[in-house]
Amino acid sequence: MSPSDDTDSERTAQRDVGGEMGEDVSTMSSILGDTYRGELDRETTWRSRLDQTTTWSVTIMAAILTWAFSSPDNPHYIILIGVLAVTMFLFIEARRYRDYDVYRSRVRLLQENLLANALDPTTSTEHEDWRTELSEDYRTPTLKISRLEALSNRLRRIYLSLLTLLVFAWVFRITAFVSAEQWLETAAIANVPGSVTVTALALFYVGTLLVAFWPRDREAMGEFHEGEPGEWKD
Repeated sequence: MSPSDDTDSERTAQRDVGGEMGEDVSTMSSILGDTYRGELDRETTWRSRLDQTTTWSVTIMAAILTWAFSSPDNPHYIILIGVLAVTMFLFIEARRYRDYDVYRSRVRLLQENLLANALDPTTSTEHEDWRTELSEDYRTPTLKISRLEALSNRLRRIYLSLLTLLVFAWVFRITAFVSAEQWLETAAIANVPGSVTVTALALFYVGTLLVAFWPRDREAMGEFHEGEPGEWKD
C-alpha cells in the first residue's frame, strides 16, 4: 500500500468519527450539552463587551456635560465633540453586536429545538433541519445581520437616548447662557457660521432617526416582542 493510500484512509477515518458520534444518543447528548454551555459562555462574553462600550459612552458623556456647564466661558462645541465621541462608540458597539448575534442565534437554535423539545416532547421543533443549520454555521461561520441593522438596534436600545440628551444639552447651552437674539451667533464654531452648525446637527439627528426607525425586514433572531409573550422579534 502506498503512502498516499494510507493518508486517504486516515482522512476517511477522521471524517467518520463525527458521524459515528452523531449516531450514539448518549455521546451526542453530551456533545450538545457541552456545545450549549460553550456558546452560552461566548454569548455572555460578547454581551459584557457591549456593556463596556455603553459604559464608556456614558462616562465620557457625563464628563463632557459636567465640564461644559461648569462655566459660561467653556466653549459650547465641547458638547458636539461629545456627540462625535458617542457616535464613534455607537459604531464600535454595532460591530460588536454583529459578533454577539452570531452566538446568540446559535444559543436560540439550541434552546428552541433541543431544550424546548426535551422539556415538552409533545411539541414539534421550530426548525426541521436545525442540526443541519447549526452544522453549516460551524463549517462556515457568517455574520447574521447587516451593519445597518446593528446600528438601528443599538440606536433604539441605547444610543438614541444618549444622542438626544447631548443635542438638548447643546441647545440649552447656546440659548440659556445668552440672550435670545444672540444664540445663533453663539452656535458658531471658529469661522463656521451658527446657521451652518445648527443645520449640520439637525441633518445628523434626522439621519440618526431614519437609521433607527426606517421600516425594514429584520434578520436578527431571538429577541422578545414587547407585550407579546411567546413570540420572537427580528
